[in-house]
Formats: sequence, structure tokens, C-alpha cells
Amino acid sequence: MILKLVVLAFYFSTLLLIGYFASKKVSSISDYYVGGKQLSYWIAALSARSTGESGWLLIGVTGMGALLGVSAFWIVVGEVLGVWISWQFMAKKFKRMTDEYDSITIPDYLVSHFGSTTNLLRIVSATALSLFVVIYVSAQIDITGKTFESFLGLNYYTGIGLGFGIVVLYIFSGGFLAVAWSDFFQGSLMFVGLLLLPVVAFFTITGNESIISGLNEIDPGLLNIWGTGGLTLMNLMSVLGLLSIGIGFMGSPQVYVRFIAIRNESEVEKGKWVAVIYTFLTDTAAVCIGLLGRYMLTRSGENPELILGTAGEDVLALVLGQVMPTIIIGIYIAAVLSAVMSTVDSLLVVASSAVTRDFYQKILNPGVDENTLMALSKKVTIALAVLALVVALVISVLSPTRTVFWFVIFGWSGIAATFCPVIILTIFWKDLSEKGAIASMVTGFLSIPFFKFVVPQFQSIGPYIDKLDVMLPSVLLAMLAGWVASKPIKD
Repeated sequence: MILKLVVLAFYFSTLLLIGYFASKKVSSISDYYVGGKQLSYWIAALSARSTGESGWLLIGVTGMGALLGVSAFWIVVGEVLGVWISWQFMAKKFKRMTDEYDSITIPDYLVSHFGSTTNLLRIVSATALSLFVVIYVSAQIDITGKTFESFLGLNYYTGIGLGFGIVVLYIFSGGFLAVAWSDFFQGSLMFVGLLLLPVVAFFTITGNESIISGLNEIDPGLLNIWGTGGLTLMNLMSVLGLLSIGIGFMGSPQVYVRFIAIRNESEVEKGKWVAVIYTFLTDTAAVCIGLLGRYMLTRSGENPELILGTAGEDVLALVLGQVMPTIIIGIYIAAVLSAVMSTVDSLLVVASSAVTRDFYQKILNPGVDENTLMALSKKVTIALAVLALVVALVISVLSPTRTVFWFVIFGWSGIAATFCPVIILTIFWKDLSEKGAIASMVTGFLSIPFFKFVVPQFQSIGPYIDKLDVMLPSVLLAMLAGWVASKPIKD
């Protein structure tokens, strides 16, 4: 226990130092929100990827690998495609347009793109962003509590408090620059940790039986790419749901702010390969950890969740306990927390910018000076963090059987369905109108709770939509709404 705590103390100290040095380079609101638009491709790419992955990767995807088997690799396919499309076809155009508009937030970009003369577009986008960020951050805070509980045996609520306090401290000091630098550090830690563990676990396994034959004996469905039962309509819906997770990388503000912040378009081209390779390797490693854990820790006929935790969320901790010494386990705890905090910090800065710049500066007090605005930004960051903490605590009480994977996906889908369709349309369709953009965002925003809570109640289609989940239908409906609302009304 002592060794683990020493490692964590070193990790937290490093983050605080990053925040301190970043604060010395923050002199304007542009520095605070987008790092003065001077990020290198390495920093931008690793920061974007560590933000996009979150604790969901180390706790949720490893669990999916353990429960679903090789069909969990559809998550890898979806994420790699989403990241590649985003960097290959969208990033340069988005960077060019935001530089032209001198945008430092996503609402800034949308308002400038449409030449909006009212505040409606800014209000809708900033409100939607703030609300779903709070939900998404609350999911990450939840992961923090579960991490300390699973790895260290600490009280869930103690874990929440520790993680929450550290991330607020370094964001408070250095803003986006602290976020980007810390995400680079945390993303590197995640990368090494994820790739190392399955290799060590593989060579630790002894015996004459192959892993494949062992998994087949436990459950033949673990080796079917379509899942248990093969290619059925229900399994196809599940596969489409896993694939569609990657859509969230095609316009989510916490990811796309990196394209605003990156130094120039040539850095985008270099960053593309860093982002794609990082995604492929880390996601593949996470699924493999789950598969190896299922092989090492369960037997045929056993309920895997009784051994590996709800949704297999304890599999990472259990595999580590089997193959790694104590001091190394401490490093892995830091890696899990890295995944969480690299997402939380980005989201809080993005949401803070929506409130302070897009509500306060642009609507309520256009003449506010930058020092006042930066001071307000820090206060708003803390307020949003506290609100997310409250939401996490409420959900922990009301939904004790919740899973990390789907809690995170709900918040991720909400942000994606609201912003990805409108970002895609502004980049690729010149006829999108301001009215269409608003219709798209509102539709995407409302579709998430509709497909999550209302549609599953219908017996005929509910089970299929439940397997498909909310991302794909919500995004498609939002894009349709943007197209319809942009069409001129004929007499």
C-alpha cells in the first residue's frame, strides 16, 4: 500500500508542477483557452487522444474485452476510423476556418461561420455544451472513485475527493496549456501502461493449453466476431453501436479545440499518424487485457461478473495483481487516473470557455477586460467541477448498478450528437444555414434522452435500439434536421 501511495504522490506532484509552469506562460484569454494557438503536433495529437479515451478505455473497454471477447474489437475499428476521418478530412479545413474567424471556442466558430446577428446560436451551443460536459465529467469522477476502491481498497467517496481536488488545482492555475501539457504526460503514461501489461501477462501464463482453446472452453462466443450466437439482427445492432462510438471524434468540442490550438496545418498532417497509431495500439491492448483476464481468472460455467466485477470493470486491477509487483501497480493506478484526468481537465476548460466567453463576454458584458475574464473563468471552472461532483454523487446513490462503459458513453454521445453533425455539415456543405445549425444541435441534444429512455419502452423496436444505443440514431436524426431546416421554403 505504501509503495502505491508513494507512486501516486509523485504522479500528483508532477501534475501540479505542470500546472505551475503552464501558469507562467498564460498572459491572455487565448493562452488560457487554446494555448495561444501554438501547440506542436505531438502535444496536440496526444492531448486529443488522451482526452478522447478517458478512464472508459482502461476500465470500460478492458471490461468489454473480458465479457464480449473478440467482438469488442469492433470498438477499436470504430475509434480508429473516427480518428482517421477526423484528422484526414476535417482537421485542416477546420483549422483554416477557425484561424480565419479568429475563433477560440466552438460557439465562436459557429457564430462567425454563419455571420450570426443574434445570440440564439451562441446560447444554444454554449448551453448544450455546458450541460453534457457536466454529465460527462461526472462519469469520469465516478471512475476515479471506482479506481481508488478497486486498486487501493479506499472508500469510493475518498477516491472521488482526491482525484477531484488534484485536477481542479492544476486546471485552475494553467488553463488549457496546463491541460495540453499534462495530457501529453498522461497520454504517454497510458500508452506505455496499456501496451506493457498484455505482453507481460501473456508471457506469465504457463501451461500447455493455448489461450484460444482456453477461451473456447470457457465460452465459444468469446471467439465469435459477431458475439455469442453469431450474426443475428440483435448482434448486428450491437456491432453497429460499438462502431458508432468513433463518430464522437468527428466534431466533439473537447477534441476539436486541439485543432484550434495546433500551430498550423502542416502540424495537423504530422499529428494525424500519431493520433491514429496511438488509438489503434491502445484500444487493441485494452481489449487484449480483457481477453487475457477472462482466460486467466474465469472458468466455464462461471458468471464472469461475479469474479471480474460489474461489466468486467475490475479485470485490469485483477490482472495487475496476478502479474505485476506492487510498485508497478502504483504506476498503473496513475495510468488509470491519467485517463480520467486528461478528459476531465479538457472538458472543464471547454465548458468554462462556453460560460465565460460565450455567455458572459459575448452576450452580457462585451466590454469586460481580459484579467477580469480570466479570473471569472477560473471561478466558473471550479463551479462546473463542483456541479459535476454533485451529479456523480447523486447517480452513485440512485444507480448503484451503473457501469462505467455506458455511463461514459451516454455523456460522450450527448456531446457528439449535439456538435458532430453541425461541425461536419459546416465543413462539407456550404448550404447549411444558421437555422439548420440550430435545428441540428437541438435535435441531437434532445435525441439522446429520447433514444435512451423513451424508445426502449416500445416492445417491438426497444430491445434493438437498446443494443444499438443512442449515438448513431441521434447523429443521423440531427444531420437530417440540419438538412431539412436549411432547405428554402417554397411558396
